[in-house]
Amino acid sequence: MDIPTPPIPERRAAEQAPSPEHPSHAMKSSRYGRFWAMVATSTVLGWGAMYLNTYQLDHVLFSWTRVFMALIMGGLMTAVMMGFMWSMYPNKRMNLAVMGIAVVLFVAGLGLVRSQATVNDLAYMRAMVPHHSIAVLTSSRAHIADPRVRKLADGIIEAQVREIAEMKMLIADIERSGPRGAEPLPSRTTALTPEMKRRAEAAVQ
Repeated sequence: MDIPTPPIPERRAAEQAPSPEHPSHAMKSSRYGRFWAMVATSTVLGWGAMYLNTYQLDHVLFSWTRVFMALIMGGLMTAVMMGFMWSMYPNKRMNLAVMGIAVVLFVAGLGLVRSQATVNDLAYMRAMVPHHSIAVLTSSRAHIADPRVRKLADGIIEAQVREIAEMKMLIADIERSGPRGAEPLPSRTTALTPEMKRRAEAAVQ
């Protein structure tokens, strides 16, 4: 019994149709498009999640430091996702390009967050307000039994609440009148000084 042969146009269309083993260029592009959509969505959600442990809503200020950390997370997620799903993306050249972008995101974010090169007076305080707010949340809600630790936590709460208020006032003043200086000023030493150590040891007694 002869099996009817499909008309030539239909046969050609069937031969040219992409298969799962041999996806078309459009299918490959859509795969990478979805990949970057997943990375971008995860990065934005991760950036927003960094504000979830602030003590109160008015402590949530835009922070470039958190953007830089989100870039680091985005680079790591890109590399991990591509590493696990390498076989799903058959274009090795594109895969290597994705890995290259992951490295750029990670290195750029790390360099910016470690150097703080783009952070000025306002950006510094807008980053520090939510940072201080985290200290207020943990210091006020942690289940602390040792009176020495309670005293330490209460001192942190007092200092952070006052400094948050001070930074908000400074932000408003600088936005209104500008900074009282044009050149960056050097910071004090970050080393533990003998006096600081003496006071720390006395608090433990």
